[in-house]
Amino acid sequence: MGRFAPQDLDLDGKVILVTGGTGSFGRRFIETVLSRYAPRKVIVYSRDELKQHEMQIDLRERFPAEVVGKMRFFLGDVRDRPRLTLALRGVDIVIHAAALKQVPAAEYNPSECIATNIMGAENVVWACLSNRVKQVVALSTDKACNPINLYGATKLASDKTFVAANNLSGDIGTRFSVVRYGNVVGSRGSVVPFFQALIAKGARSLPITDTRMTRFWITLNEGVDFVLSSLTIMRGGEIFVPKIPSMKMTDLVEAMAPGAGIEVVGIRPGEKLHEMMISADDARSTADLGDRYAIEPAFVEYPREPFARGGVPEDFSYASDSNTWWLANGELMDMIAEKDALG
Repeated sequence: MGRFAPQDLDLDGKVILVTGGTGSFGRRFIETVLSRYAPRKVIVYSRDELKQHEMQIDLRERFPAEVVGKMRFFLGDVRDRPRLTLALRGVDIVIHAAALKQVPAAEYNPSECIATNIMGAENVVWACLSNRVKQVVALSTDKACNPINLYGATKLASDKTFVAANNLSGDIGTRFSVVRYGNVVGSRGSVVPFFQALIAKGARSLPITDTRMTRFWITLNEGVDFVLSSLTIMRGGEIFVPKIPSMKMTDLVEAMAPGAGIEVVGIRPGEKLHEMMISADDARSTADLGDRYAIEPAFVEYPREPFARGGVPEDFSYASDSNTWWLANGELMDMIAEKDALG
């Protein structure tokens, strides 16, 4: 287990539901939970029956029958509040990973992105409150900080929805938190498998949008561990941000295909040169927790003790170009090699 590995997390006997459970994160999260813990039930809530079928086959190959017997596959869309409310009966913990995530697609289809990422978040909140779910962790993105594209704007709205939901829980006691991180090495649709496919076809140059571009990087296993460890320390209303490395996209090309050429294709609609996870305006309410930061909620009308392990300077911001931790080529290749290994 890696540096975000949770300490003293007890999921034995718990019922866990993952929205978007057939995605890259959802599958790895569920595999990790089944490997480390003894939950009473794990529920996949997603809308693609083929992906659910393929996931069932894969799990049968990886786990004993008694473990696979704890799985439930629930067809449904987060846009459908009644269906979601039905699926959440008896659930203890919800991990909300369902989202439309492709930046260009969101720019071209804004209403679809809004319906899933914003209205879907609202539906998750109300379904969780209706069923007295104990803990909810919603996955966010670095694009939600100072967003310039629609995807980032919808995830910012989603983040605000989950943070504010703590003020609605009253005697129900549901606690909602958010985790925000950067590019996941090897996730479906990310640049690493795209480059790998081009390299396998014998490409002599790789396309990047701008030679100045930088990004945050995290492995899928680290992302899963970060969510699990956040479950152990969450107080409700905070946005957890991991301390992770940055890398220039030109260095990514050199690491994956030494000596390969670079084809500059231009920045796509809604794309940033550099990503940010904590803005200077957020710094005033940000606590440094050692391996991560926690952006504290602005409005707290529920029992909650703030994190008290030290703050950050008022002019602090956490951006991929000003990050103090940079990946070396060998470190990135180690992360790529790890992407298929179960944590």
